[in-house]
Amino acid sequence: MLDLKKTAIGLEFGSTRIKAVLIDQTHQPLASGSHEWENRLIDGIWTYTLEDIITGMQDCFASLKADVYDKYGIVLSTTGAMGISAMMHGYLPTDRNGEPLTEFRTWRNTITGEAAAELSELFHFNIPERWSIAHLYQAILNSEAHLPRIHHLNTLAVFIHEKLTGRFAAGIGEASGIMPVDEASMDYSAAMVQAFDRLIAGRGYPWRLAGILPECLPAGAHAGELTAAGAALLDPAGDFRPGVPFAPPEGDAGTGMAATNSIAVRTGNVSAGTSDFAMVVLDKPIGVHREIDIVATPDGKPVAMVHCNNCTSDLNAWVGLFAEFAEKAGMKLDKGELYTMLFEQALEGDPDCGGLVGFNYLSGESITGFTEGRPLFMRMPDARLTLANFMREQLLSSLATLKIGLDILTSDEQVPIDRLYGHGGFFKTPVVGQKLLSAAVGVPVSVMTTAGEGGPYGMALLCAYMLWKNGDETLADYLNNRVFAGAESTTVMAEESDISGFRRFLNLYRKALPVHRAAVSVSNKED
Repeated sequence: MLDLKKTAIGLEFGSTRIKAVLIDQTHQPLASGSHEWENRLIDGIWTYTLEDIITGMQDCFASLKADVYDKYGIVLSTTGAMGISAMMHGYLPTDRNGEPLTEFRTWRNTITGEAAAELSELFHFNIPERWSIAHLYQAILNSEAHLPRIHHLNTLAVFIHEKLTGRFAAGIGEASGIMPVDEASMDYSAAMVQAFDRLIAGRGYPWRLAGILPECLPAGAHAGELTAAGAALLDPAGDFRPGVPFAPPEGDAGTGMAATNSIAVRTGNVSAGTSDFAMVVLDKPIGVHREIDIVATPDGKPVAMVHCNNCTSDLNAWVGLFAEFAEKAGMKLDKGELYTMLFEQALEGDPDCGGLVGFNYLSGESITGFTEGRPLFMRMPDARLTLANFMREQLLSSLATLKIGLDILTSDEQVPIDRLYGHGGFFKTPVVGQKLLSAAVGVPVSVMTTAGEGGPYGMALLCAYMLWKNGDETLADYLNNRVFAGAESTTVMAEESDISGFRRFLNLYRKALPVHRAAVSVSNKED
């Protein structure tokens, strides 16, 4: 018999899937549910509609309920704790009634360059374009009409958490992508909040920044309970009961760190899917770099983050093209089998892709200085155009921008990385993603057996920590000693030929960046 009070649920709004995971006290996944969705480009803004968000959540939760019933013969009516996670950053301001004042502006938008640059100079701290404070200040610079009506400044995770619990709060990892946080106070930087208020003092808004930011909470804190209205919104069928305790809502970066046991200093992980980002927990301060963000672990330690807007979206499009060809040729291929076959082909390619190069930029990419993307494939006239080389090029180009950012961290700042943990769809095919990431960064890459559960599993672990930690037990100790002590993982180290091959590929990639810049410029010109 399954005791639902001794379980926890993590629900995460990812870029391409909303997924929920149910775990027990041994921290093993018991059941899961999911809902596929995709962002939309509407009037130049990457967004998900409010209907997408709510119906997607409900469908995901219904899928989890169905899985629980199929496996255990019981209706999912409660749980010991629950938590919401979502893609970080972005902009979703609401009014006093909790209604959105704008469309949800996701992390993918590169429309806040002016604001990000000005705030970075004001704070002496790198403010990326996708951070919520950059979106807010850009809206101010643009004199948008909704600004006087702002009551709460939300991320997606914070918005959903408040809808379900009535509490306006963010985990400190999520909060660190809204506004810089202070490790000592475990709250937003007071000096920067004051500097922002002085900056906009003459504009006459009826709010101050501290009044519209969500409460900042560390891992382990209690962040409210599921209300009756929240239960009805989550589960319109009426089976799931109110009163469930909630952990602080976190961003996908924080849940990824929890899911890969990358909370302690000098640990790191790479999440690779629609976007990709590397997280390295710091043991010393570093300088200000526009390519490197400083965020926080769910328990408030500083983390260097290299975030790329683009990873597998263009690759997925090419796989879709191959699937269409196979169908036209009369072959019925399972999509998962097709991905596995194509990924494995990449290991048969030349280490440097044989002269093939491309750009997977579906949207802009701050690290290389692009506000727009143009997916682009090119080759030298004498290049070896084979399926193996093409697939290797697709995978290496998905990692190239990440490597450019990591080089600043490891070379300029001398931040040591002993090993990286990988998670996300890029690592679903055994060995391939690990080996190619290892070739890019030159260190071993490990993947845990639970890596396929990803962020929602990490969110469930944060719920478990809130429920079952002993006294002042730290999050790092809880994960090390009670979750991952006997965890199974595989570790891959690239061969020297793969490492030198990636180096040659990246040299060509860097030289070809002006080609992408020209593609953006030319395709913007009117006939």
